[in-house]
Formats: sequence, C-alpha cells, structure tokens
Amino acid sequence: MDQDSTQLLAAHPVSEPPPFSVLNPNGKADVVLLCDHASRYVPVRYRNLGLDEATLHLHIAWDIGARAVAERLAALLDAPLVAGGASRLVIDINRPLDDPTSIAKESDRVRIPGNANVTPEEARLRADEFFWPYHRAIEIQAALIEARSIVPAIIPIHSFTPVMNGFERPWQIGILWDQDQSLSSPLLSHLRANPALTVGDNEPYTGKNPASFSIAQHSDRTGRPNVSIEIRQDLIDAPAGAETWAQLVGDALAHVLKNAPWRTASCPPG
Repeated sequence: MDQDSTQLLAAHPVSEPPPFSVLNPNGKADVVLLCDHASRYVPVRYRNLGLDEATLHLHIAWDIGARAVAERLAALLDAPLVAGGASRLVIDINRPLDDPTSIAKESDRVRIPGNANVTPEEARLRADEFFWPYHRAIEIQAALIEARSIVPAIIPIHSFTPVMNGFERPWQIGILWDQDQSLSSPLLSHLRANPALTVGDNEPYTGKNPASFSIAQHSDRTGRPNVSIEIRQDLIDAPAGAETWAQLVGDALAHVLKNAPWRTASCPPG
C-alpha cells in the first residue's frame, strides 16, 4: 500500500474501522474494483444515527452481499479492490456532496434522526473523514495501473433489492452504463448467452446521466472504461450465493477483459 493510504489508515482510531480498505493492492489485472456501499458501520460517536440495529441491517444502510462478491472477484481476477468503510447513511461516498442524498434525512421512507440537523461544518467533517479518503485511494490504485502504461477499467459492484415499491424485479443482475459501452456491450452479450439468466440493460437503475459520483469522478472525467454491476441481494446474502455469483461474474469479466481493445493503449479510449 502507498504511503498516503497508510498514513490515512494509521490516523484513524484503532478502535474503529478505517474509512476505506484496499484489498489486493498489488493485483495485476487492468481493473480497479470498487465497493462503495460495502459497510453498514456507523461510528460510535453518531450513536447509530438514532436507528436500531435491525434497521442498520437493511439495504438503506449498505449493499447487502456486495462486499462478499467484490472480495471474491478481487481474488479471481487478481484485481485491487477499494471498499468503503462506513454506512452510506453517514455519508454516501457514491453521491456528489451537493446531492440531497449525500447525507440523507430519509431513505426508503425511513427517517434518519441523526441526519436531521447536520450543519455545513459537520457535513465537511464527514466528507473529509470518509468521502475524500476513499476517492483518493481509488485514484492511487488507478495510477499504479497507469504507471504500467495500461488504462484501468473502473468497475463498481453494487446490489439491489428484490422488490421496490411493490414491484418484483425480475433481473438477477443488471449492467449499468452511460456513454461508454466498451465493457457493458460485450458483458451484456456474454451474460445473455446464458439462458438461465435474466440480465438488466440499465436495469433496475439507469446508468445514463447517473448520480454515481464514483463513475463520474474516476471514469467519465478521466476517460477510463467503466461498467457498474448490480446483483440482486437475495442471491448473494449468504456465502454460497456470493461465491456462485462471484464466479459467474468473474468468468464473464475475464472473458470480456481478455479482448479489451484498450489493454495496452497509451491513452484512454474516447
């Protein structure tokens, strides 16, 4: 791990998890995996934001199963993984800081008491402690790959609920994209060749004009190829399911990345 990341982690209190973690930082793949909503942890000083433990196990606090899949993918692909260390209810590290959902007062009709009266100063403190360290860590990992004259792909791993607003979502996995289809198009084709899969194309969320800060910051802004992968939570909320889906996604990504046209490019596609 680089010196800047080590200092950031060392500065965090030993009694609490760090604001981010980097797994397999020396991975050889041309990919940086992200797991923005890897954790449901709320620092002690925020007193669970006024919520009970049961609520903090729900999807509003984190992406259920996403970290388990992302960690396994990091091993299967030999790729670095940067994972968030705190619940998105503390601050959503995948939203612009001026977005109303950056520090949400309510999520999925659940009121968040600890976020009701957050001052601008408190918002800056949360950004400085959780948001910016995470995004600096991503850039550090991308720069290590670029130092090998290789353009890294940025691939966030998320999960989604089986039911939303009474609608049973039929997709098992969703592939999200905006303007760059260099990864999404072949990935969709590869996954849809499996008749057992129902694959969403910009479903259950659209990647067009996204609120995703991670993609905007680390891919759209830089021209790095990207794709966001969403997996339904009920399929990966236990270790066996997470392993199965990591293998399936890992095989698909390995196939697509093997034929990626930018792998030895001197500059990003665009």
